[in-house]
Amino acid sequence: MLNFFAIIALGFFLGMRHATDADHVIAVSTIVTAQRSRRSAAWIGALWGLGHTVTIALVGCAIILFGLVIPPRLGLALELAVGVMLVVLGFLSLRGGWPAASGDVHVHAHAHGDYVHTHAHGHAPEAHPHAPDQTPLSRLDRSLAALKPYQFARPLIVGLVHGLAGSAAVALLVMTTIRDPRWAAAYLLVFGFGTILGMMLITFGLASAIHFTRERSGAFSRHLRFAAGILSVVFGLFVAWRIMVGGGIFTAAPIWTPK
Repeated sequence: MLNFFAIIALGFFLGMRHATDADHVIAVSTIVTAQRSRRSAAWIGALWGLGHTVTIALVGCAIILFGLVIPPRLGLALELAVGVMLVVLGFLSLRGGWPAASGDVHVHAHAHGDYVHTHAHGHAPEAHPHAPDQTPLSRLDRSLAALKPYQFARPLIVGLVHGLAGSAAVALLVMTTIRDPRWAAAYLLVFGFGTILGMMLITFGLASAIHFTRERSGAFSRHLRFAAGILSVVFGLFVAWRIMVGGGIFTAAPIWTPK
């Protein structure tokens, strides 16, 4: 019984540490920088962790219980998907965080109904790039107006992709230390719970820092979002380069070691 509780405690704290991996923090930072409240940021962290836990539990249990083997090319493709996703998230963040230009053209947040966003523009009528009802969210609202949870779909999907890329490594680590499949499955679930809590704390902390700077300097907040976007793009390109060149995903003999 003591060993069981030790394993559970280890899984929980390793799950919290897993949430601090660089690619995880960078991915959620590009989403959190656009949030206006710490509560919504914490929910984003929870949803990311939930998506991560779902894939970790499903794929990890399949590996542990049924001896599922992930081919190297598939493993590399899942990690490449994380790199591509980081690049996409970075560009999405850059669209709203580009530093202000000089002169009459500048950047600040403004609203169209419930939609609040930022972009560079001037006050002349011809300088505004879209009509009030032609924003991306307005079009999305018209088609998905009855589905409130769709606003939180992005962090959930990001977590799912990260879980797919990391599930093999977590499961293989468990297999080398825990022989009982039931204990191993319990470890994965507790590991996932620790990841959810860890990511909630991270996103809450990021949102608190952003909220603090936004109250004192809107320009600094925009530059912070811009920096998060740049970091996400650069790190995503690095991950993609490592998979394509170092892993040889498109060669006849790809090399993949779960990390």
